[in-house]
Amino acid sequence: MKRIILSVAILGALFSGNVSAQTETSGRQKEYRATPAKLTELKHTKLKVNFDYQKEQMNGEEWLTASPYFYATNELILDAKGMLIHEVALDNNGKKSPLKYDYKNDVLKISLDKTYQKNQDYTVYIKYTARPNEVKQEGSQAISDAKGLYFINAQGQDPDKPTQIWTQGETESSSAWFPTIDKSIQKTTQEIYMTVPDKYVTLSNGLLKDSQKESNGMRTDHWVMDKRHSTYLFFMGVGEYAVVKDKWKNIAVDYYIEKEYEPYAKQIYGNTPEMMEFFSKKLGYDYPWSKYAQISGRDYVSGAMENTTATLHGSDILQKPGQLIDENQWEDTIAHELFHHWFGDLVTAESWSNLTVNESFANYSEYLWNEYKYGKDQADYHQMEDVGRYIHNPSDFKKDLVRFDYASREDVFDLVTYQKGGGILHMLRNYLGDDAFFAGMNDYLKTYEYKNAEAHQLRLCFEKVSGKDLNWFFNQWYFGSGHPKLNYSYTFEPVKKQVTVIINQSQELPFEFPLTIDVYDNGQPKRQQVWVNAAAKNTFTFDVSKNPDLVNINADGILVADVTENKTPEQNLMQFTKSKELKSRYNALNAIKDQVGKSPAATKLLSAALKDPYFRVREKALELMDLSNAEQLKALGADVEKLASNDPKTLVQGAAIAALAKTKDKKYLPIFEKGVNAVSNSVKANSVAAVLGVDPSKANTLADKIDLEGASEDLLTQMLPIIVKNKVTSQMANISSLVAFYPFIKFQNPELGKTAEEGYNWIMTSDNLKATQSITKILGQAKGQMGENPQVKMMISQMLRDGLAKKMELLKQNPQKASSINPQIDAINKAIESFK
Repeated sequence: MKRIILSVAILGALFSGNVSAQTETSGRQKEYRATPAKLTELKHTKLKVNFDYQKEQMNGEEWLTASPYFYATNELILDAKGMLIHEVALDNNGKKSPLKYDYKNDVLKISLDKTYQKNQDYTVYIKYTARPNEVKQEGSQAISDAKGLYFINAQGQDPDKPTQIWTQGETESSSAWFPTIDKSIQKTTQEIYMTVPDKYVTLSNGLLKDSQKESNGMRTDHWVMDKRHSTYLFFMGVGEYAVVKDKWKNIAVDYYIEKEYEPYAKQIYGNTPEMMEFFSKKLGYDYPWSKYAQISGRDYVSGAMENTTATLHGSDILQKPGQLIDENQWEDTIAHELFHHWFGDLVTAESWSNLTVNESFANYSEYLWNEYKYGKDQADYHQMEDVGRYIHNPSDFKKDLVRFDYASREDVFDLVTYQKGGGILHMLRNYLGDDAFFAGMNDYLKTYEYKNAEAHQLRLCFEKVSGKDLNWFFNQWYFGSGHPKLNYSYTFEPVKKQVTVIINQSQELPFEFPLTIDVYDNGQPKRQQVWVNAAAKNTFTFDVSKNPDLVNINADGILVADVTENKTPEQNLMQFTKSKELKSRYNALNAIKDQVGKSPAATKLLSAALKDPYFRVREKALELMDLSNAEQLKALGADVEKLASNDPKTLVQGAAIAALAKTKDKKYLPIFEKGVNAVSNSVKANSVAAVLGVDPSKANTLADKIDLEGASEDLLTQMLPIIVKNKVTSQMANISSLVAFYPFIKFQNPELGKTAEEGYNWIMTSDNLKATQSITKILGQAKGQMGENPQVKMMISQMLRDGLAKKMELLKQNPQKASSINPQIDAINKAIESFK
């Protein structure tokens, strides 16, 4: 699963210390989360289902074949959430014999006809009605809702939203739509007969074996999955989709896409076959399933989900050319979910405590794909951003990667399991070397294919292949918490011509680790590889010709650590110009942000950064400069103008236009006016803002031209003042994802927060159903990510109440619009109720 991280920059830094307090204090004294006992072995699950769109229910029949796992038993215990159970029987070759059962508290206990022994199969028939709206379990930080089966616009009342059905099984929500043993350690083959209106297409796990027309415009599709996989990975999708065909070798690769986006399907998904080829070769294990399909769902409750052979993405994957030419923002997620088909689907975590063997690998696959497809700089940047999210979220520092003391299983879907876990795997790869690292992954997959595993078994596979004991590594990084917090100093001994580097660890428990140190001698870095022992202070001595120009620790950026540094602008300039690693260059660039305009070395560094081969460095340099300063404009203006017109990356072009816009110089108008008509959202938005800096009267005309649906947070932040100030109604719904957080934005950026608050009040005093529903949905997701923090709940509840009062006043003034305003009031009331 790829979870959504809502506005990390806005939310994480503000409330991280409080949001996860419950998890931080959930020590072993509460409960030890052991792997669930396996009493029954599921063998095969056969379902026949049809859907009641008016009631938002599903009628189901199930034939469940199972046997005792080891000990003899005369009972079958199943999870079945929120259901009506109509009939339970033993099925013996089609002959049904009623069985006694007890159903309460979402548990179905079935008394079998006799005591069965290990490997003695039986088949139980269950007729039931799934009622997802009756499911009591709630959502979480990772998954904002947990009712398993979702009817989207089931009655067709929203003309702007398609009618869809989709399921979400992780963590334990498959039992909301079929009775099962809803634990990751259970694996079974499956088949599903889905009866739907003939106008809809269906998708499920495995292959479509048959499709039969029924009476009354209905059709029954028969999907079969002949390989075992965990019950939380079962999937159904129904809706009006175009199916764009692709393939890898002889395996079908299908993209189920809303018809409006069909022309862009290959731009969005088209790298999938190449990913399958790359991952298959890298792992030495071919893609293990019979097909691969991807589908998107409206109102999805997380980011994306790796249902076996049928990945479900949130609708943010649906992008148009203006977004795609800048960057396919979902490509990392596409790689992430595909990689799960090895790590997660083929070999599955035996418990949620061991979720790292699923999610850390999927996170690291994003690094592997970027490294292969776009180069090491891109991969390093991606991981630097990922690990940085963890490093700047102190509430996660006390969490083990393998976590047996979680308060809720949903809590494990966090920055530790994903972002930190990916960084840990990168360290392990560096320590073992590529050959041993990937051979260890191959051994793990082959040893546990179609089974379950845990972190200890992963360790044993790496040890088996490499011959190295890895307890020291796993004890620190998997079964421990935190990370090194380093500061350092160095002294030069002129007689011996030696430099002594002192590494200090300030965290409570010291780590041991390999460390890369670059010592700059006569302007050139000399790389030193050292081993830091688990002590508060480590000392290393190196030969040099003179007092070093600078010392750069963690120079390759591999160690997951928080390093305190204090370098001069001149040292940062040297580090930037001489370092090969992206992280060292980027850190040097970022370090001079407070010296820009004050130091000639800082200006030289910006100038060098504008010519860097990696576009994110150029983009960052443009962000740091201020061309309204005459000296900076003289030194950098010509290069920035070239980037604004000719950079191969449209994101850099957009950033360069934004940098030029600060001059408010009319001589750049031709560049700005040309950019207004660009395909790129970044170029277009920055050009609009630039033109308005010179001629504000064009605001409504220009702001209306940009397609902001699904736009990035950066782009929305840039356009927000323009849209709010000029009341560009057509963009109202598009800014809702930003204005929903106005109380939190104020903490970091008071001016932007004030604008966001104006935007929120504008929406709440307007008759706009789409924008209002978008705000309530986003705040619901934020509730899941922020946990039960009282301060956050109070702030959001007050926001919603203020919005409700404005909608009530709007209704009072416009009673003739009740049919439109009342659904907005209902949406706000529902959101308020969820925060009680």
